Amino acid sequence: MSIMASFVAAVFDFDGLLLETEGPVFQSWAETYEEHGQTLSLGRWLLTIGRVDHVDPAAELERRLGRALTTEERRRRRDRRDELLLALGPCAGAAESLRDARSLGLRTAVASSSGREWVESHLRRLGLDGYIDELSCYDGTLPAKPWPDLYLRALELVGAEPGAAVAFEDSHNGLQAAKAAGLVCVVVPTPMTASMDFTLADRVIERLGRPPLAELLEELAPRPAASGGPDRSGRG
Repeated sequence: MSIMASFVAAVFDFDGLLLETEGPVFQSWAETYEEHGQTLSLGRWLLTIGRVDHVDPAAELERRLGRALTTEERRRRRDRRDELLLALGPCAGAAESLRDARSLGLRTAVASSSGREWVESHLRRLGLDGYIDELSCYDGTLPAKPWPDLYLRALELVGAEPGAAVAFEDSHNGLQAAKAAGLVCVVVPTPMTASMDFTLADRVIERLGRPPLAELLEELAPRPAASGGPDRSGRG
């Protein structure tokens, strides 16, 4: 069975998979907390990766301080985040995998719990936007991950059935969403997500592009059931 007989689309998460945004966002908030004599727990932060219904770090800090953050304090935090992000290129293997998906004739989409403007702006900056056919980003109209809705919309946009698409994720919440939508899912853990539970994954790899996408899809393609020959089941 050929790859294209099995898969017609590839759906990619964004944060942590195509661009390592999670580290800079956490670091900028952790530094802001430290400036105010507070600590932002990495363990608590990890529970929020890949979803939107989590504690707002600004609201939590304001609760601890007993006052609102000033406009200047918020601006400094955003500037620090952007400084860290702009120093980064795509995650290892991201551009390679997107190019390979295009060369294999796969339709491509991003399914992200982040907003469209965030995803689009970084894809343009990284020069990856030309390899993505569709975006299914959080806009408040559908539940975010770990619910499957963003993946289901991505499938609709690229015109693929769940069994004919492969998802690439880096978090437990994203994995849950992809599997609930019926996709084959490959997980690429980051240093921040490596301790998460990826039992549901169809494959866990160290980085995108290793193995090459064509080889990976060949491994993941369903195998036809054996036929012919005598019945050795003992049931006649």
